Amino acid sequence: MGHYHGVLENWLRLQEDNECYFFVADWHALTTNYADTKGLQENIVEMVIDWLSVGIDPVKSVIFQQSGIKEHAELFVLLSMITPLGWLERNPTYKEQMVELKDKDIHTHGFLGYPVLQTADIIIYEAGAVPVGIDQAPHIELSREIVRRFNFLYGDTFPEPETLMTASPKMLGTDGRKMSKSYDNSVYLTDAPEVVDKKIRTMMTDTARQRKTDPGNPDICPVFITMHTLYSDGDTKAWVREGCTKATIGCIECKKRVIPKVLERLEPFGKRRMELEKDQGAVLQMLKENTDKARVVAQATMERVRRAMGLA
Repeated sequence: MGHYHGVLENWLRLQEDNECYFFVADWHALTTNYADTKGLQENIVEMVIDWLSVGIDPVKSVIFQQSGIKEHAELFVLLSMITPLGWLERNPTYKEQMVELKDKDIHTHGFLGYPVLQTADIIIYEAGAVPVGIDQAPHIELSREIVRRFNFLYGDTFPEPETLMTASPKMLGTDGRKMSKSYDNSVYLTDAPEVVDKKIRTMMTDTARQRKTDPGNPDICPVFITMHTLYSDGDTKAWVREGCTKATIGCIECKKRVIPKVLERLEPFGKRRMELEKDQGAVLQMLKENTDKARVVAQATMERVRRAMGLA
């Protein structure tokens, strides 16, 4: 759900009027999950089906697989040669995940260099703008710095990508942190209605509100910030705010008001998903064909890069 509101809604708008490249970042998945890759291929298919189910259109956009285009890796290596270590170490996302992911050993070159690979992913298609959530904004700014350094050293080769933010760039998960698969706190588009119901019912609220008679603060409550803000109408939000701050409603009552709205929004995605899952072969064929399209563009870019750097 965080990916849908933070990313896919923006993609849906962008694909109507722009030339868009959307890719499965399977190499990036290895930055935190390199020790367990047994579900990687299944996750790739599931992610693409998610995209298609919400309306991302492979006719309007190029949907491809990162690892299918080796030029991404080549450009990553070349950009790594010119990127100062200090630029990567100051990245706030790197610092945050070092604290949050204590159960994983992410003291690796791949994890530290994540923004450099991301830069390669972006500029190899000469992207003018990148739709991201707020947590990725520092990475795009770093990409701009790397592009400026490359252009200074080797001549004007790449445009500086702009950051495109969504209206809801950061969703809170069931534990109050940013909604993320890494934190195991997400509500998924693939979750059955009863699972969505259970996750929202047990979702963290204002931790200072221990009893129903304690006044609460909706502005710091993950349920209000994430669920009601996105799914409830003005009257419901006003009812929640008054009832919470005056302690006339409990947290369960608050959650019960928004759960049906969430389920109503997710229902058409689930129906479309069921159709796509019946023919995964067609999904994989589409992914292959689109990857072939993206490779042609990436190869042309790398020819220019090699010439600029004196490698050809």
